[in-house]
Amino acid sequence: MTIRLPHGTYEPRTEPAPFGPPGAPLTSRTVFAAAHVVADPYADVSPDSPAAVDWDATLAFRRHLWAHGLGVAEAMDTAQRGMGLDWASAAELIRRSAAEAKAAGGRIAAGAGTDQLTGPADLAGVRAAYEEQLALVEESGAQPVLMASRALAAAAGSPDDYLAVYGHLLRQCSGPVILHWLGPMFDPALEGYWGSADLDTATDTFLKVVAEHPGRVDGVKVSLLDARREAELRRRLPDGVRCYTGDDFHYPELIAGDDHGFSHALLGVFDPLAPPAAEAVRRLDAGDTAGFRAVLDPTVALARHLFAAPTRYYKTGVVFLAWLAGHQDHFTMVGGLQSARSLPHLARAYELADGLGLFPDPALAEARMKSLLTVYGVDR
Repeated sequence: MTIRLPHGTYEPRTEPAPFGPPGAPLTSRTVFAAAHVVADPYADVSPDSPAAVDWDATLAFRRHLWAHGLGVAEAMDTAQRGMGLDWASAAELIRRSAAEAKAAGGRIAAGAGTDQLTGPADLAGVRAAYEEQLALVEESGAQPVLMASRALAAAAGSPDDYLAVYGHLLRQCSGPVILHWLGPMFDPALEGYWGSADLDTATDTFLKVVAEHPGRVDGVKVSLLDARREAELRRRLPDGVRCYTGDDFHYPELIAGDDHGFSHALLGVFDPLAPPAAEAVRRLDAGDTAGFRAVLDPTVALARHLFAAPTRYYKTGVVFLAWLAGHQDHFTMVGGLQSARSLPHLARAYELADGLGLFPDPALAEARMKSLLTVYGVDR
């Protein structure tokens, strides 16, 4: 049987790939999947309405990630922070997921930012917004991820402003946090973060924040899609500070590492790739780097497709694949973002994911792909 996609016919798989079963937490690397949220398809909302979340399906997907041994990075940009998920919903998501993590014995980190601010703010307002979110994350029991802030990018006048704001926050954290550097390809409002559009200068400021607060930073999450720059940055980190790759283009080589070290992972692409990601890292746990690359390298073509420019809309492909894989019953997103990618883009994502054997039930994925084609008026 074949299916006619916009770019040609395709013969779907009949069996999923034989990835290893869910198992114990991974040991050689700390690995987080930044998880998406499942919208409530029956809510009467508009793109400007507060998010309507299907809590049961959203939490079930987190249990799926924990079952494979991955940690969950909650309320990050994969969960549509600033792109459909408002702060009130993010706060509820953090509370619920942290409680679920405790019950499941899963690892969880959660994003603390400033997205409750609805207009321009000065540095004092930015600090106060960060403090509110940081307090909620810590009270929930999740590890904080200090997210890059659009409001801070707009309010800061120099690198010293970043040093002051982050220093203020780090001094009051109850435990080590993860610092998040999200590049402008993920959010154009973050252009010039750390006080400079020159990445070498910005890196110096970023590393200065880490160096000036020993014991306060567990790790840094770098999402610049530049493997060379990340490898150079991690070599400059103080002993004991992890580098969490957020590079959805080069993650196999960065996680595998080189003679000077390796990256851990906090990746949106590990949302749809949880089974092969866990299988690959377990091979690393056993000292089998070649086996790790053999599993994970073939997934890069799908990752590069999902995160193709405009990169910030990668969430649409992530949710689409969750629907095809049977993790949710619909392809609806908060903010109406299911319309952010074209039919040819989604069809190619289906073909690449099916080729990897990512769908537990290939027949279900095929049927759902055909139903989407029908909605678009494609003669199958």
